[in-house]
Amino acid sequence: MYGNLKVAAVIPARETGTRLERVVANVDSAVDLVVVVEDGCASPEATATPFVRRVRHERNMGVGAAILTGYGEARAAGCDVAVVMASDGQMDPADTRALLAPIAAGTADYVKGDRLSHPACRTAMPAARRLGNCCLTFLTRVVTGLPVTDSQCGYTALRLDRLDRLPADWIYPRYGFPNDLLAAASGAGLRVSEAVVAPIYRDEPSGIRPAVAAFVYPLVLARGLVVRAVAWWRGRRRATLDPAHGVGTVRR
Repeated sequence: MYGNLKVAAVIPARETGTRLERVVANVDSAVDLVVVVEDGCASPEATATPFVRRVRHERNMGVGAAILTGYGEARAAGCDVAVVMASDGQMDPADTRALLAPIAAGTADYVKGDRLSHPACRTAMPAARRLGNCCLTFLTRVVTGLPVTDSQCGYTALRLDRLDRLPADWIYPRYGFPNDLLAAASGAGLRVSEAVVAPIYRDEPSGIRPAVAAFVYPLVLARGLVVRAVAWWRGRRRATLDPAHGVGTVRR
């Protein structure tokens, strides 16, 4: 528990093995449940426990789809907040509480990790990735209206009772998922906050080539405008948004 919040760690996994098991074993003590979503892979030696729930996609559906599945499992288990962590150990468990703090304080519904503001960013994050991230963050700010600092960071925390406000059926399930989720959060009027987290790299290759990114991301960002509009329209129709929460705010 973190305060009065029951916390889940959602870990989407394309591959299983010792690195994933190390991430599971080292989650912060505030985490009550770990949900591992094996996205088109299987770990025959791993077993579920009361603390670790394992879900499997028979085929690879994308990291975004895995995260949404994890959100659903965490919510069904009675968790209040889900923190998304990568299976490759690139997220420091010590930063989990920084992501949870704004939600526990009642000032945020969705918290994004911010690696670019960390003092170690210039030495820990490769220069090409840092430049690409800054460019994508600038474009995401234009699309979402949110003054985020690190749009591509996957270390996040979400209040699970806000899931119903997000048009999950419109959110892109693969590359670009973080941008679409920010667009949906903006359109739905969720309070978005940021927390500085440590950048951790171990020379893993980027998941998408620059030439592909130059073609794919403009399309993804254009979709973000649509996702934001859909979230806004559905929110109006449901008439469930709390005016006190405001729309598109970012706090630290």
